[in-house]
Amino acid sequence: MDSQATDRPEAGAVQKIDTSVPHSARIWNYWLGGKDNFAVDREAGDQYRQVFPGVVDVARASRQFLVRSIMFLAGEAGVRQFLDVGTGLPTADNTHEVAQRIAPDARIVYVDSDPLVLAHARALLVGTAEGRTAYIDGDLHDPAAVVAEAGKTLDFQQPIGLILSGVLGHVPDYEAARAITRQLLASLPSGSYLSLNDGTSLISAEIQQAQDDYNDSGAVPYTLRSPDQIAGFFDGLELVEPGVVPCPQWRPDNGVDTPADIDAFGGVGRKR
Repeated sequence: MDSQATDRPEAGAVQKIDTSVPHSARIWNYWLGGKDNFAVDREAGDQYRQVFPGVVDVARASRQFLVRSIMFLAGEAGVRQFLDVGTGLPTADNTHEVAQRIAPDARIVYVDSDPLVLAHARALLVGTAEGRTAYIDGDLHDPAAVVAEAGKTLDFQQPIGLILSGVLGHVPDYEAARAITRQLLASLPSGSYLSLNDGTSLISAEIQQAQDDYNDSGAVPYTLRSPDQIAGFFDGLELVEPGVVPCPQWRPDNGVDTPADIDAFGGVGRKR
């Protein structure tokens, strides 16, 4: 079936996984209740939570925003193609699952460079018979290569939903992060969308201390940004209401139990 793997993980990929230092994707998986993590990740996650207990709410709010934004794109906006860059580890309600529940013919390309994610590519690549899913072992810092590989599955003459969920914080320089976003968006046709969310330190002072401690652990650092900086990633796009807001406030679901004000801001913008 078209929905089966087009890019299989290498048999030895799992051997490259470094379990001696914590990894943000695995910690995120731990906070979300997953099992694809190691003792070093759980220790780092617990230390972060001791300084900033609300981090689990941040993780959940980010994930819930991702789901709601994909529901909007596949539903109201009618998008049938998705490019999810910085996929992370599979949990419940992955991009293809949400999109293909609404539009079974949706096509999804996942992009990540982490070997543990690569080892789980098979789980990400099981979609509907009508649609198609693919996985690219690619680097956020090389947008041109990502687009070239994604073009083997997606039609870049038709609208695409670009997903950047909690990944641009791994690009420390703000202007470099904006340049990556601009380059990815430049490859997309009119009518495409950007769904983006990232962490801030606006609501709670403790989160910055927790993040500083994490960044000093030897793990790949993550930079918390201001809401204005996150809004800057949408320059030139037409923001979908309600704009760039705390994730729980973006088209909220009454069933969501996370606080309304939280240090995760996100938005959705349309390319004219």
